[in-house]
Amino acid sequence: MTYKNFQIETDADGIATITWDMPGKSMNVIDLSVMEDLDKIVDQVVADDAIKGAVITSGKSAFSGGADLTMLEGLLKDFQKSRSSDPEAAAKALFDGSRKLSLIYRKLETCGKPFVATLTGACMGGGTELALACHYRLASNDGSLKIALPETKVGLFPGAGGTQRVMRMCDGQEGMQFLLQGRTLDAAKAVKMRLVDDVAAPKKLVETAKKLLKSGAVDAVKPWDKKGFKLPNGNVYSPAGFQFWPAANAIYRRETYDNYPGPRYMLHAVVEGLQLPMDLALQVESRYFAKVLQSPEAGNMIRSLFVSMQELNKLARRPADQRPNKIKKIGVLGAGFMGAGIAYVSAKAGIQVVLIDREQAAADKGKAHSADLLDKAIKRGKSTEEDKAKLLEKITATTDYAELGDCDLVIEAVFEDREIKRQVTEQAEAVMKPRAIYASNTSTLPITSLAQASSRPKNFVGIHFFSPVDKMMLVEVIVGKKTSDRALAMALDYIKAIKKTPIVVNDSRGFYTSRVVMTYIREGLMMLADGVPAAMVENAGKMAGMPVGPLSLGDEVALDLAWKIVSATRKDLGVKYVEGPLDNILEKMVVKQERFGRKNGKGFYDYKGKDKSLWPGIPDVVGQPKSADSFQIEELKQRLLVMQALETARIFEENCLTDVREADVGSILGFGFAPYTGGTLSYIDTMGTTAFVELCKKFTKKWGPRFKPNKLLREMAKTNESFYGKFPPKASAAVQDADSEAA
Repeated sequence: MTYKNFQIETDADGIATITWDMPGKSMNVIDLSVMEDLDKIVDQVVADDAIKGAVITSGKSAFSGGADLTMLEGLLKDFQKSRSSDPEAAAKALFDGSRKLSLIYRKLETCGKPFVATLTGACMGGGTELALACHYRLASNDGSLKIALPETKVGLFPGAGGTQRVMRMCDGQEGMQFLLQGRTLDAAKAVKMRLVDDVAAPKKLVETAKKLLKSGAVDAVKPWDKKGFKLPNGNVYSPAGFQFWPAANAIYRRETYDNYPGPRYMLHAVVEGLQLPMDLALQVESRYFAKVLQSPEAGNMIRSLFVSMQELNKLARRPADQRPNKIKKIGVLGAGFMGAGIAYVSAKAGIQVVLIDREQAAADKGKAHSADLLDKAIKRGKSTEEDKAKLLEKITATTDYAELGDCDLVIEAVFEDREIKRQVTEQAEAVMKPRAIYASNTSTLPITSLAQASSRPKNFVGIHFFSPVDKMMLVEVIVGKKTSDRALAMALDYIKAIKKTPIVVNDSRGFYTSRVVMTYIREGLMMLADGVPAAMVENAGKMAGMPVGPLSLGDEVALDLAWKIVSATRKDLGVKYVEGPLDNILEKMVVKQERFGRKNGKGFYDYKGKDKSLWPGIPDVVGQPKSADSFQIEELKQRLLVMQALETARIFEENCLTDVREADVGSILGFGFAPYTGGTLSYIDTMGTTAFVELCKKFTKKWGPRFKPNKLLREMAKTNESFYGKFPPKASAAVQDADSEAA
């Protein structure tokens, strides 16, 4: 029998080797065709008396990237279309469709013949659940294995048996952390947790697996299918269970503020499933999985954090008529924290880097940043001294601009000062080759105005990184009025090379991310001015789903930088600028108190190493707070989210943002907008534009004109039109032809 995605060979000892090697894909993923193949393969193994056991291995460097979530998105869309006419049938179709994989894995698990999974490289999501359904797991000992169940990161939870098998195999605490956090484990940790049975050399994995099967060492019946099986942490209703489960629920609520249906219902599935035989437990898991799949949070997160991000990573916004750029060498102007970070990620991608600063000592310090990052990675076992030496060889620290002569791309990362930026632009362009591209890593200054210092503005583009560069995955590309498609293509090709996610915006003050994140910080300061206690402001931000409160973020961004931005905006706008509480608070904090934020250990918080506490002097700056009972926490949460979403809608109307995907993905990756919402525009769509505009009007009356809805929103609200309905994204040819890889 032949299969689309698998090849099967049976040796003389009756051991079948099942090689998973999807044609035309760079990684094995689980789609409908794979599910159909697996179902038939299990039947074949069971029906063939000559087959005594089977090894499932990968024909690629990685085992599996997991399930293709576009399959689930399609299932969800079918449900939404049909539920209005026949809700019962629609719900049943969703339930049946969402548990197909779970039933196939259970069929494999109980087929009566032993299966061994050999694991290399990435083993994610549904691929991990396949391995867990096998009777033995053998991992590569070369350090390549990365095994995880990351479904909670896209609003779901493992729905093909992962919740039930993990919690029957592992210590309860380790198992719940693995599931709730979507943790990625290496082989050693996976063995310690008993998710993997043993390791072997990569080239001997299949051979070792065959020996195990031939020797009869692999039991074809799982422990939980045998009489007398006991859970690793005891029964749910036991003294041990009474200690563990209330604490697990408390930790879940502390970490999520109950904003995420996926983790919430996963806890339900685990607690209820552990009290039942496996078949019933898997049915419970499937019912909760189908329930989560119907939630707007899951739909939004799948769309933004999987489908849209995948499309953007495959350069959906790249000009189609531009030839690919092979970037061999770049220049970085400014060896401070940002420039040093850019140098590191570029060298890590195999690109030669010229790192320039005014003084050699400063340039050397910037290069040393890469050495420090690598030293930390070596201590964690994530890198080697050889890797460090190779990377550092790629970075040339210098003061000599002549070194930029053969660079394909030069990125300016100096201070947010127009005059300094003008000077380095002129110095760099004097030695750059004619077709090289020049990029400014500015966070607020309009690219078109900075390009006035350039002798070739068509080759001038904005590339806005986020700090710290080595950890932040988003890069914002800014197109000036004269920026050419070739410059845009170069910027996008570079971002893909360093494995980050790009969004493309048109030129404006603050662009997209910086402009919106400042509204979050500003609204926190406005709350202080309204008399909201500082701790309540911070908690409202975190409860709304933001990674940190607005005051804490203000400290991280740097209050003196915020003051410089406000001052520059006031200077540029002149009489049109309207002063408010924000100006007064920042001026008092920065100019009078010299509290610049975390950078000098003094901001809205006092910093002592990693510890921080709210500064007791905040009332001296903003006035005495009112009683917390004077404010509704839900309204404070809404103020913080609505303001960011409203500013995004304004930016979209101004044509700075032109793609709904970039608005949503950019908001989550760039400034941590509550991921469960799917992003700023998804937040509006989920609420409905009519309801959103009404809420804005209510807030305008109560809190001021900054909440006034813009014209685009008001027009859309008349028919409750959604952003994704009015501005549907168009996938480029590159995206349509690309492999679909799972999260």
